[in-house]
Parts: sequence; structure tokens; C-alpha cells
Amino acid sequence: MSDSEPDHPLAAYGWDAAWAEAFAPHATAGLEPARVVVELRRHYYAVITARGELLAECTGKFHHDAKRDPAAYPAVGDWVAVSPIAGAEHRAQLHALLPRRSRFVRQAAGGEQTQQIIAANIDTVFLVSGLDRNYNPKRIQRFLVAARDSGAKPVIVLNKADLHPDPESVREEIERLAPGVPVIVTSSHTRRGLKLLGGHAAPGVTLAFVGSSGVGKSSLINRLARDAELPTGEVREKDAKGRHTTTRRELVLAPSGALIIDTPGMRELQLWDADEAVEEAYADIVGIAARCRFSNCRHENEPGCAVRAALEDGTLPPERLASYRKLKAEQAAKAPSLKKPSAVASKPGWKQKAAERAAKPFRHRLHDED
Repeated sequence: MSDSEPDHPLAAYGWDAAWAEAFAPHATAGLEPARVVVELRRHYYAVITARGELLAECTGKFHHDAKRDPAAYPAVGDWVAVSPIAGAEHRAQLHALLPRRSRFVRQAAGGEQTQQIIAANIDTVFLVSGLDRNYNPKRIQRFLVAARDSGAKPVIVLNKADLHPDPESVREEIERLAPGVPVIVTSSHTRRGLKLLGGHAAPGVTLAFVGSSGVGKSSLINRLARDAELPTGEVREKDAKGRHTTTRRELVLAPSGALIIDTPGMRELQLWDADEAVEEAYADIVGIAARCRFSNCRHENEPGCAVRAALEDGTLPPERLASYRKLKAEQAAKAPSLKKPSAVASKPGWKQKAAERAAKPFRHRLHDED
């Protein structure tokens, strides 16, 4: 049986002919394909293979090649090449990382300018925001830029509609601020919008839910994957602050056949080298600016400024221009110090666009061993 055939054991996890072609050199070396389903500590990973779920550890050579760039290590959703360890049940060595088709990335916490991969090889990324006191249009726009940069299709999800008196007005506001991006209003309590959300959950499609803490990502996922109960937490009514109920990234195979990645809540999202993505996310402003009389127009007091004209006639919301300027200034300030990714993490071409596994109890043993 060819690795590219639809009935390959890993087809349910997104394996296809293109992945088989990319993996061919590793197959020649006697290695097996696997997809990372859980990222554990100290560069240990739960991976799904044709023989089931294994605990994989990076080889010494992999560590040596990747140590200069944290993004060169696998992330949830990555496809990797492994070899089972003889005599060690459910164990494997991880030898190589396949080039990513897409990746959601942010600047790692701390002072050093390095990138952190949140999830890889995702088809659609849901940008979840709560319609309680967590609601912040500027944060949504920042997440949208990161989603554009990822190579995945962005969908904005306005959750907790039951807590807002007029959620439709918010949807209209976000549609003005993010033209062309689908916006879904949901409530995990009333089930509003869940059919629209589920419409994206096709077999073999990888979905990622991202957002700040307490927006209800895990509750929405539990609605889509009822048999994969993820922990959920309450949000303080006083300030809408939620606990980080998801403490690790995990890929789950849903009953629909879709692959769902939950991510820990992010208190803030520092963009990583996303200047091109800013231009793409604000293509309307870039297009308007192209009509300015002067090519170096700063959109302040220059004559013939198309941007100021769009502000005056209401075509361009002032808050959208303010967000664009802020993100452009942020990217310009950090550009000189950015560390570029290694060849392994450069992801050539990423811009171009089954039932629940029976080994679930084994995953709990992985945590004990880690």
C-alpha cells in the first residue's frame, strides 16, 4: 500500500500524497512518519504513528542542529520522522522535522527576540474573543495579523454572546475593522453559532483555537469534540479574568474527522517579524494610500492625501488606521534585532497556500514519565 493512498493509517491525521513526497528521503532511511499531538516538557512529544501513540525524544543530532533556534523544534501539528526504540515499549527517537505548510507564531516571552511556534500545519485558525469584559477590538486585530502571517485561513469567533446585550452590533463592528474575514458569533451555553463553527470541521482539516485566557476556547472545542473533554475554568465576573485552563497544546481527533488544536490562553501576543502580514491584514489601507498624491505621504497634512479623505468620508474607521500605524511602528522598531529562523524552520512554500485514538489512557502515562 502506498503512503499516499487515502486508507493509509495516518490519513485521519492529515497524511496525504504531498506529505508522503516530502517524507520520501526519511522513508529511504528506514524512518516512520508521525504527527505531534502533544508537546511535553524538555522536548518530549506524544506522536501518533501507524503503530499507535508513542513517546518521542529528539536525538542528539536533532538537538545539536536545532539548539540555536527554538522554532526548529517540533510543535503540535508538526509532521516528523521517528524510529521506535527496540525493547522500549511505546518509545521512539525523533530524527527530523518536515517543512511546515503553515505555522501560528509569536515572539517568545522574555527579552530575547526569538520566535515561538504555537501550532503548525493548521488549515483554519479560530481567533476567539469573549463578548464580556475581555472584548478588545485592538487585540482581535493583532491576532488577525498573526493569523495572516501563519498561512492559515483566519476566522474571528465572538464567543459568550449570551453575556452581551447586542452581539450583532459587535459583529458588524468587527466586520468593518476586518473586511473580508468571516466573523461568527457563538455561545457554548446557548449553542448559538455552533453549526457555523462546525461547518469548518471537515475530515482531515486541522483547526486551531487561539485567544487570550478565559474567552471560552475549551468550551467551544468540547462542543465540537464531545468525547474529548478538555478542562474549562470560570471567569471572575469582576474583571473577566480567566484561569489558564489549557496549560499545554494538544491535537485532538474530533468525531467529525477534523483535527482540533487547543492552545493555552495568551495574556498578550507579541508579533514576530510580521511586516508583510500587517500589509496583508490592512490591505484596504495600503490600497487607499496608493492613491495619495505623494508616494511618501505620511497621511497628516499633505495635500491630496487619500487616507485622510477616507477618514473624513467614513470609508476608513479611524481606529483601524490607528491600529495599522501602531503595528507598523512596532515592526519597524524590532526589525534590526529579529533573529531569522534556521533552514529547518524556514518552511519553504508555507505562504502558498477515525475515531478518538484508543491509546488515550496511555497519554496520562506520558505525563508521569516526562
